[in-house]
Amino acid sequence: MRRREFITLLGGAAATWPLAAQAQQVAMPVIGFLAGPSAGGSRSTLAGFRQGVREAGYIEGQNVHIAFRWAEGRYDRGPEMAAELVSLPVAVIVAFGAPAAKAAIAATKTVPIVFGTSIDPVELGLVASFNRPGGNATGVAFVDSELVAKQFELLREMLPSTAVMGLLVNPTSPNAETQLAAVPVARQSLGLQIIVQNASTERDLETAFAKFAQKRTGAVVIASDPFFYGRRDELAALAARNAVPAVYSDREYVADGASLRYGASITDAYRQTGVFAGRILKGDKPRDLPVQRAVKIELVVNLQTAKALGIEMPLSLLLRINEAIE
Repeated sequence: MRRREFITLLGGAAATWPLAAQAQQVAMPVIGFLAGPSAGGSRSTLAGFRQGVREAGYIEGQNVHIAFRWAEGRYDRGPEMAAELVSLPVAVIVAFGAPAAKAAIAATKTVPIVFGTSIDPVELGLVASFNRPGGNATGVAFVDSELVAKQFELLREMLPSTAVMGLLVNPTSPNAETQLAAVPVARQSLGLQIIVQNASTERDLETAFAKFAQKRTGAVVIASDPFFYGRRDELAALAARNAVPAVYSDREYVADGASLRYGASITDAYRQTGVFAGRILKGDKPRDLPVQRAVKIELVVNLQTAKALGIEMPLSLLLRINEAIE
């Protein structure tokens, strides 16, 4: 080969290298992530998701990109954000919460979807069945009504002489009907009078706790909801101001000063969705991945808050505590 021809060939090859590098960057798979809360209030659960992605062999920024969309408690933002993710495009969408999952399903019938939901995914129309999802979606499920009933049982065990308890629920939440289904069950099985208060704005929260105090409510269950989750400090302050023990579904409430939490580990559920997303990136199909039930249930207690509220934990509960926060 002549010297001039060799230089020309070398120069042509060098010119293609940046294009090749760019092509590699474009080829990096993208996971779309859609959730109801805010990014700032979801640090620990998000760490669980990233852990699951790592367990599947992917590290953000190295061999996978994650495109985040946070609804910040506004259910109406889900459809627009889901459409944005589909248009990027993404290889898989992780949708956490029933509104996010429904928005993702409505946005695409071809992009694989991994959901995390506290409502039965069959009832929501996300899958045909737990064992055989059948479409482009699979994920993790933990049924809210079961948790709410158990939370009332926990309060009854902790406060056996309390006859009046409350439930705070967001009426605009798609989870509301499922959460309210636990009320008649708890009333009958535990012999409780249960006061239900609705709240979907910050003003509603003040009003709800004023009503609880007026009705001499001895303890309150705070239903799982992104709107409540984003106002953890305010809810903990209201419960403390009114000297009302309250049980929550997410650990972060207790870490921020609330008394106790009982429910499925949301962090672990996020981790499981991360594992599913990684498996789909490797070629698995949602229809071949049975929906998993969240089975890791945690009891977390803030000992300082419990003491301030005069709560004396019976030995039966002390032995079941998964984490005590000082």
